[in-house]
Amino acid sequence: MSFTRPRALATSAASPASKDLALPADAEDTISAVSWSPAANHLAAASWDGKMRVYDVAADGTGRGVAMLTAGGPVLSCDWAKDGSMALAGGADKKCHLLHVATGQQTAVGSHDAPIRGVRFVDVPGSNGPVIASGSWDKTVKFWDVRQPNPLASLTCAERVYAMDAKSRLLVIATAERHVHLVDLQNPTAFMRTTQSPLKHQTRAVTAFPDGTGWATASIEGRCAINAVDEKDTSVNFTFRCHREQPDAQRVTKVFAVNDVQFHPIYTTTFSTAGADGTYHFWDRIAHARLKGYPSVGASITTSAFNRDGTLYAYAVGYDWSQGHATNNPQYPNKLMLHSVSEEDAKPKKK
Repeated sequence: MSFTRPRALATSAASPASKDLALPADAEDTISAVSWSPAANHLAAASWDGKMRVYDVAADGTGRGVAMLTAGGPVLSCDWAKDGSMALAGGADKKCHLLHVATGQQTAVGSHDAPIRGVRFVDVPGSNGPVIASGSWDKTVKFWDVRQPNPLASLTCAERVYAMDAKSRLLVIATAERHVHLVDLQNPTAFMRTTQSPLKHQTRAVTAFPDGTGWATASIEGRCAINAVDEKDTSVNFTFRCHREQPDAQRVTKVFAVNDVQFHPIYTTTFSTAGADGTYHFWDRIAHARLKGYPSVGASITTSAFNRDGTLYAYAVGYDWSQGHATNNPQYPNKLMLHSVSEEDAKPKKK
């Protein structure tokens, strides 16, 4: 289905993104993941240059670097401890790394037999300290107590982990071959349910609802899907087309990878998509309508995130390899951008 009703097109027209601000262009390669601290306007940015940088973002949208973690290879995922004291990174060197932001101290916690694609701090009942979940191309998800060298638990997935997210009690894991595993974090030693993505092509990103009752999936085919954890609640489930151009004179439609999907922390039924076409959009999952669309920033958007109160939307511009190696070149933009989110951008429209 299309995610814009016919009468919504006029009010959903693209708005200029020229007021978006650039943070310091420190990364020397494409930024693969961004994550905001739950406790302050600190933004972590993980890069293919093997570093994760932390920026302190002021109220006016300007930022300065305050800490940096160095890994042994490209960093593919990052996250924050609930109190904002530590930032977490994982990537090609197969290790989970912790950065204590105040001191700059860096420690390694846990490892895999292949690159780590996703890392998250998770809430596990009964744990006496922070717990980390890490998902890898070795087809496992492991849970780690940051104070212990051995995993608390390990799950064997159907395939390589391509994307992962956790909110509330839900951990959602997307793998190669379109498998999706759901884990109830009250019982992290077993899968709650395994299903197949409703999208027909490779998964690029998954994001859990803020309350953990469902998740969104994005794929390389210019489509997204919304699904409920409760299999009986079929009213939540649908798929929609996005990040596609209108057909040309030969009736050819250009389709772009949807590289990220994120939910707003305050207006929790509002979510964003960002894609290889260089555009980002805000959507209302209840009304099945686009709230706001923005024109292309001129290059692929690789990752994105809302800050803790939803007033800032960070996105990275860089090469996403969706068009192969031939299109990449040294002049390709590599930027970290901030969009100031207004109520008009994100608040669902009344019916």
